Amino acid sequence: MTHRLPRIGIALGAGSARGWAHIGVLQALKEQGIVPDLVCGTSIGALVGAAYADDRLAELEQWVSSLTWRKVVGFLDIGFSSGLVKGNRLFTFLKGDLLDKQVEELKRPFAAVATDLATGREIWLREGPVADAVRASIAMPGLFTPWSNDERMLVDGALVNPVPVSLARAMEADFVIAVDLNANLVGRYARAKNGVPFKRPGMIDVLTSSLNIMSERITRSRLAGEPAEVVIQPRLAELGLMEYHRGQEAIAEGRAAADLMIPHIKRMLEEA
Repeated sequence: MTHRLPRIGIALGAGSARGWAHIGVLQALKEQGIVPDLVCGTSIGALVGAAYADDRLAELEQWVSSLTWRKVVGFLDIGFSSGLVKGNRLFTFLKGDLLDKQVEELKRPFAAVATDLATGREIWLREGPVADAVRASIAMPGLFTPWSNDERMLVDGALVNPVPVSLARAMEADFVIAVDLNANLVGRYARAKNGVPFKRPGMIDVLTSSLNIMSERITRSRLAGEPAEVVIQPRLAELGLMEYHRGQEAIAEGRAAADLMIPHIKRMLEEA
């Protein structure tokens, strides 16, 4: 009787600019022959996951590595209705270059997590335009305007499920690798910088620190109730919320964090 290999799923967590670390994680796994059969993601994890699901991770890495602060600012179409950034400029670019497919057409099963703004319910996006699924999942309240369709208004999935292990299970994964970007975040702005502690944080510092507390607490709770076989935790606490131009640093840290866990993953897969 032949031994069936476990169906590997990877759950890519939320984390704004820290999310480029997912690229490094996926690259490191692939180089060691660990290739997830399905991928799901929340927020920035949905963006990276969609590229991976269509075998376009190398193209995404090339674009991320080319980002400068000036380019990042150029993608931000400012609006003051229900979010600081409308997101149309960025997603017009991404749809034309990376995300112009239906979810059902991707080379691997893919799904994204969003939150229904009216009910607070967790929404799993498993069909329809990839760009719409990612746009809904990444709509951080206050920063990006919510994504709306005829039925509902959707915002960032990190509000309810920052690391979507439960979704990977629902997609019939036997072995789930979770990538948690929210480790070691709390207290970032209270730590000393060059030996001098912060005395009075600015508005952005207060907002970011508050989001970090919320994200870390929700992540801990969800992972305790819905554990993955393996959790990879890149250390990215010093990477700012909007520092998308520091992609090479995030990718390198993602790769380093994955490398530490690969021997453990291989042992567990052999025993599965």
